[in-house]
Amino acid sequence: MPIAAQAKMLSLNRTSLYYKPREVSELTLFLRRRIDEIHTFLPTAGSRGIRDLLRSEGIRVNRKAIQHHMQVMGITVIYPGPNLSKRNHQHRVYPYLLRNLDIVRNDQVWQTDVTYIRLRGGWVYLTALIDVHSRMIVDWELSTTIDSGFILIMLKRALARVQPEILNSDQGSQYTSDHYIETVQEAKVAISMDGRGRATDNAYIERFWRTLKQQEVYLHEYSSPKEARNRIAAFIQSYNYFRPHQGLNGKTPGQVYQGVLPLRMEVVMNSFSDLQLADRKKVS
Repeated sequence: MPIAAQAKMLSLNRTSLYYKPREVSELTLFLRRRIDEIHTFLPTAGSRGIRDLLRSEGIRVNRKAIQHHMQVMGITVIYPGPNLSKRNHQHRVYPYLLRNLDIVRNDQVWQTDVTYIRLRGGWVYLTALIDVHSRMIVDWELSTTIDSGFILIMLKRALARVQPEILNSDQGSQYTSDHYIETVQEAKVAISMDGRGRATDNAYIERFWRTLKQQEVYLHEYSSPKEARNRIAAFIQSYNYFRPHQGLNGKTPGQVYQGVLPLRMEVVMNSFSDLQLADRKKVS
């Protein structure tokens, strides 16, 4: 069976199946790692702020280079300059619907976004949907490209199970595209978009990115999208069904969203142990 057919049956983005490490200089990889770390810690920092922080570390780099790297990484949504997340002005921008909204139930509001995930010799992109009330990661997908294809795969898969009342995103081109708008409207879901340059409007998914990167991504050197997918899947399972959340009075997102009991610690530990064993076998 062709790979394209297999990917379609499994609802996978086939670009990750054709992954080949990019020929990228060590300097480029280093700069993008530091930019990603700074952006994760200070999501409101623009290219000027990141440049100044890098220069304080003794790294001489100009603002134009920082803007280029941020553009490729897809993280300039918070900075009002030329970038991949700059909206297409032919498309309508929808109002931000969450201001002063009392979110009191599951599937009332979902948020979505895309983030940069570093690999040992390159990078991939991760998108996810979070239910704001329960903090549950409803669905997610990984891709080697930042186009809207993998976002639509995830979105259609999630909407086939349940439809939220409101779906919030930034004003990136992926979210103002005709295919995205049509998919959300066909599901009869209200579209909400962040205000320009407002880092806090999509705060819940941004907080999850910070947790994921600080507690998983930055601690490991993924050699391939497959390894990244497996470890991120294990982390999300732990996040959803094992880790108590302070914002949920010590409950897990799975308890609030699905009413399921938390996973036992040994189950979570075994899932990560299996990944570590696989990594050791691969190295040997």
